[in-house]
Amino acid sequence: MQNKKVLKKQQQTIENKKYVKAMWIGYLSVLFCIVIFFAMLSFGWLGFMPTFEELENPKANIATEVYADNGELLGYIGLQNRSIVNYKDISPNMINALIATEDVRYREHSGIDARSLFRVLTKTVLGGHKSSGGGSTLTQQLAKNLFPREKKSFFGTIYAKLKEWVVAVKLERNYSKDEILSMYLNTVDYGSNAFGIKTAAHTFFSKQPSELEVEEAAVLVGLLKAPTTYNPVRNPENSINRRNTVLTQMEKYGFLTSEEAEAKKAMPIKLKYNPQTHDEGIATYFREMLRSLQVKRRPIRCTQRRTESLYHNQLSNAKKCRRSSQRTLQISSKRIFQTYQRL
Repeated sequence: MQNKKVLKKQQQTIENKKYVKAMWIGYLSVLFCIVIFFAMLSFGWLGFMPTFEELENPKANIATEVYADNGELLGYIGLQNRSIVNYKDISPNMINALIATEDVRYREHSGIDARSLFRVLTKTVLGGHKSSGGGSTLTQQLAKNLFPREKKSFFGTIYAKLKEWVVAVKLERNYSKDEILSMYLNTVDYGSNAFGIKTAAHTFFSKQPSELEVEEAAVLVGLLKAPTTYNPVRNPENSINRRNTVLTQMEKYGFLTSEEAEAKKAMPIKLKYNPQTHDEGIATYFREMLRSLQVKRRPIRCTQRRTESLYHNQLSNAKKCRRSSQRTLQISSKRIFQTYQRL
């Protein structure tokens, strides 16, 4: 009887070991497939993936700024009103408002925030709480801005999201945190034909990015969620509510004290709205002339060597024609003289 119990216990132990072994094999197989999938995705074997050169030199529609001789900005020329600024030229208020609202653990992760993904999975997907926020980091949003998604199906969207993860990790490896922040602020659309933080600061407040106050930075960060809905010119009430939400986030994460946040929330939005378009502003005809010169085809200009070559060829052809004419004239004269003698 005791032997049967021992044998049964041994069999159960063997079965448990087989079960654990099967679990480990399944777990490692899934992990191996995930690693292989992301490796193939990274190398571009499953679709487009930006190269190292494209990550080092991302494309952006940058406008040409036109200045008068006294340094005054006359306007811009380009498809999008966008100018690039460095991190050191951006107000810390703008940086703090952006991080507090969009990605509070930005300085800690390497492009992908596991805690945010877990929150989205548990609260948004399983719990149905849409107000719990998204899981995209600032680096992932930059990857989306630099390499926009195409309109695809549900599974295509998931694939594009996974690709953004890979691009985000590559961006983190190639750029510093400060560089990624400046790139992000330079690429986003703030509405009112303002692309990039420099143009947005000038359009809404007639300031440089380094001069933005806390409440002004909160207005601009609020525009990132929906530039039209939270536009302070078209929808001032929505803009104030969104600005106050940004200020609350800054208070929550220690960028502002409670007194500072409440004082800023009580302030009205003081705009110095100065939209910039092609047909408005200073020297519009002059700027249009410059634009037409920029898009004209470059004239074909001959080099000195080619000009000399053409000249010698034409001279040689002229000499050949003259010799041929002289020879023809001599033959004709000879024939006329022979005919005269016969007569």
